[in-house]
Amino acid sequence: MKQFSSFVKKEVYHIIRDRRTLFILLVMPIAQIIIFGFALTNEVKNSAIAVLDQSKDAASIELISQIDASDYFTVQKQLSSYKEIEAEFRKSKIKMVLVFPQRFSEDLRHFNKAQVQFITDASDPNVASTINSYAASIIRDYQNRMNDGLQLPYTIKMEYRMLYNPQLKGAYSFVPGVMSMVLMLICTMMTAITIVKEKEIGTMEVMLVSPVRPLKIIIAKAVPYLLLSVVNICSILLLSVFVLHVPINGSITLLLFESILFTLTSLALGLLISTATDSQQTAMFISLTGMFLPTIMLSGFMFPIENMPLPLQILSNIVPAKWYYIIVKSVMIKGVGFFVIWKETLVLAAMMMFLLILSIKKFKIRLV
Repeated sequence: MKQFSSFVKKEVYHIIRDRRTLFILLVMPIAQIIIFGFALTNEVKNSAIAVLDQSKDAASIELISQIDASDYFTVQKQLSSYKEIEAEFRKSKIKMVLVFPQRFSEDLRHFNKAQVQFITDASDPNVASTINSYAASIIRDYQNRMNDGLQLPYTIKMEYRMLYNPQLKGAYSFVPGVMSMVLMLICTMMTAITIVKEKEIGTMEVMLVSPVRPLKIIIAKAVPYLLLSVVNICSILLLSVFVLHVPINGSITLLLFESILFTLTSLALGLLISTATDSQQTAMFISLTGMFLPTIMLSGFMFPIENMPLPLQILSNIVPAKWYYIIVKSVMIKGVGFFVIWKETLVLAAMMMFLLILSIKKFKIRLV
């Protein structure tokens, strides 16, 4: 029993001395439970919408106020014509446009019926269906309050129009999300163990004494996975078009360029993990637990980011997959050009440069 206690104490001391492992063991579960607890929800809240109110009467203004006052919608913009609707959706800022026709209040009073139109971004069909049901529920509540005590009830007819994905196919949001996850998994996890593997098998010493500069070594490590990722990108796009029947409405060249940019960002992240760790197990654990799971939770692929608390919304901005997911949906589904997604492209490019420079600097430190 004394020998057993000695071994237990030795293991405890070993864990305490290894601050990095201790941090992972204690902090990572807390971070994961917070992320999962707030992200895993089927509700869609704080959805940004625009309003085209051609009536501007008491009934339409009151109904817009009630929709804006709910927890599910935030009216961000008032439109003046139908021509502005498509441009707003292409910016990927709003989820729905609520259209009130002319004489909305007069139609209710004189004919006991009026019409409201929901124009929804259906590139994410689950979110589109959910926010449509929320808006319809608010309008039905308003209608019921108006009909209280009336012999001839008012009727508000709701017309639905789904943009970009009228059939509400799940593949339209599935394909961009899978592209983000596959590229992140292959590039980050596989490159994260490359330099560590050289350390463990003892070939790093040969590389250190070679005349090859650190930048060339890091690039040489990344090139094979870049080529493999290009093959994966092409295969995913071919399957999405010919098997899943998801169209590529935008420029294929732009889509490939953005995909390669995201691949380079993921490679730089993997190389940074590889230079900062001492074992393949640690590098793989950080890649899977520390990066892959937050990518699923905080990229907007599975759960809307606007549902999450403000700290998690801010944290999502440092997840490269979030920006890539926005780019792929915008180019592939909505058919936008570069001038619409230049901000997201700039963010990915800045992340790539920062991670690559940090990887080189970390590698140099280990050369000393």
